[in-house]
Formats: sequence, C-alpha cells, structure tokens
Amino acid sequence: MKLRAYLVDDEPLALARLARLLEETRRVEVIGSTTEPEEAVEALTRTPPDVCFLDIQMPRLNGFEVLARLPQQPLVVFTTAYDQYALNAFAVNSVDYLLKPVEARDLERALAKVERLGVAGALSAPALGALARAMAESLRETRPQYPERIASRLGERLRFIDLATVTHFFAEDKLTYASVAGKAHCVDHSIADLEQRLDPRQFLRIHRATLVNLAYVKEVAPLPGGGLNLRLKDGLDTDLTVSRDRARLLKTRLGY
Repeated sequence: MKLRAYLVDDEPLALARLARLLEETRRVEVIGSTTEPEEAVEALTRTPPDVCFLDIQMPRLNGFEVLARLPQQPLVVFTTAYDQYALNAFAVNSVDYLLKPVEARDLERALAKVERLGVAGALSAPALGALARAMAESLRETRPQYPERIASRLGERLRFIDLATVTHFFAEDKLTYASVAGKAHCVDHSIADLEQRLDPRQFLRIHRATLVNLAYVKEVAPLPGGGLNLRLKDGLDTDLTVSRDRARLLKTRLGY
C-alpha cells in the first residue's frame, strides 16, 4: 500500500519538484499540497496523512506553528533550505530532515524511515504540541531580517527603492546598479555585499557581476561552454549571462 503524503511549501517550484520526485518513487500517493500554511492546518486536521512533508520557513505561519495548531501530530519530514533548524526539526516528532533542493537519494532515505515507523509513529501527546509552539517562537526570534528597500544616491539626495521591484543588480565600471523596469539606479553596495545582505530565497548571484531577482526570470536557455542565458520579464526582455559554475544552482532553485 502506498504512503499517503501531504506537501506544504510556500515556493510553488519546490512543491512541484517534491511532488514529481515522490511520484517517481511509486511508493507514495500525494493526497494534497498547498503553498498556504493556513490551508495546510485545515487539511491536515480534516484528513491526517501518513506523512507530511513540511517546509519550515514560510510567511505568516512557519512549519513549527503549523504543527502547534494540529490536534494530532503527524509523522513529519521537514524540507528547508536552512540547516541550522535541524535540531529543532528533530525535536518535534520529525522522521527526517531534507535540505532543499531535495535530492532523490535523500528522499528515498526519508521514505524508508517513514515505512519503518508506520502510522503508529504519529503522536498526539500534548507535550509535543507545547514543544512545537516553543520551537515556533524560537524560530520567530532567530529568523534573519532582510531589508525590503535599498537606497540609491543621486547627488545629495537618497531615493529608496522597493527590492520587490528590482529585477537584478549589476556591476559596471566599479559601480553597482539596481535595475527597475530597465532603468539603472546606483547603489552603495558591491555585488558580494548584496549577496550577503539580501534574502537568498529572492536574490541569487548568477555571475561575479550580477545578482538576479528570481521572481523576474522568464526564460532560460543553454549557452556554449555550459553557461546559461537568462531572459527577464521586465518589459524589455533583458538577457543576462549565468556563468557555468552557477548554472547548476540556478537550475535547482528554479526547479528543473
């Protein structure tokens, strides 16, 4: 009999990738999935699965907060890009812990653990709910705070730009620019500094001189030598080059 799994991840591409990998194992029936943590609470309460694949970092409710709201704690395999939460994950009835992008071999290991434990491994003790709430609070306190705006200097004036509108950053002639709808705005940060300061789920460095907002990726095409050409949905179909050493990371982040 196939395992019944429910999937929760706020990134649609990561959710689709995980569903595909699970289906390819022929050992799992995906009974539902969502990018909305509140919807996950309702679905997991209404129809508890054999196992829940649950992201930790999500807006509004994180993975621990989802668990804290459930009357019965399911078997859980956490999926996240942040390995510093491993100990917390295992403390809350976690079967396994998978770093994104999830690899097939790691998924097989997790499924083997779920099958060994069986449905009887799911617990409903009140202590687990309390522990989940404690972990949720701890996660909120330690969550990295990323800026939502960046300053651009024009003479003596500063203009503040919403990062959500920036399609990419690029370095040119020893200066760094933020591109918004095809217009360049000079910023007082290097590409390396921006890579450290900005949310890595939103911005990815694709070249030593380029940092792209993944939300604006429209098309990806191969280039001779192993690199990629990336086209943006910025109204101008701007093309960016992805260096060969960063091509694989971009592919996994985009889920293909």
